[in-house]
Amino acid sequence: MKKISSTIIFLLVPVLFLSGCQKNITRNPDGSITAETSITQAELQQVITEAIADPLIKDIAITLHSGYISVAGERERLNDPAKVDTLSLRLDLGVSNGELTASISNAQLDGVSIEADRVENWNQTIANRLANLMERGNRNATLQSVSITPEQVNMVWVK
Repeated sequence: MKKISSTIIFLLVPVLFLSGCQKNITRNPDGSITAETSITQAELQQVITEAIADPLIKDIAITLHSGYISVAGERERLNDPAKVDTLSLRLDLGVSNGELTASISNAQLDGVSIEADRVENWNQTIANRLANLMERGNRNATLQSVSITPEQVNMVWVK
């Protein structure tokens, strides 16, 4: 019975590992597995829009750059929907202790800094949502690196 359970687990782990959006999977000499996952600009824009979760903020658009992401949008004024404020921020992604981190800087509405509590909430929510999306099939894997190119965001996981 133990041999059957081991065989089933051995066969299921690769299937689960492959169910994410990996571009490249390799077995390392030590027996561990390295998987590279990626997310497109459109997928990332959806994650960021959902993480910001403010019904007054509309038309969020992101631009991927080498090493960071710029985010822009418009926020309707609560007391005057005809007037809008321009939202802008810079988003950097990183790795700390095998976990994805998000760090927003230069977050502004019409040139005025956005309060730190809101920015910290966005940091945590973006990191959590993005990690959940990227971890598909990589449960119990450790995030090794994250890189941002003008085309996509890449993450390397080791299991």
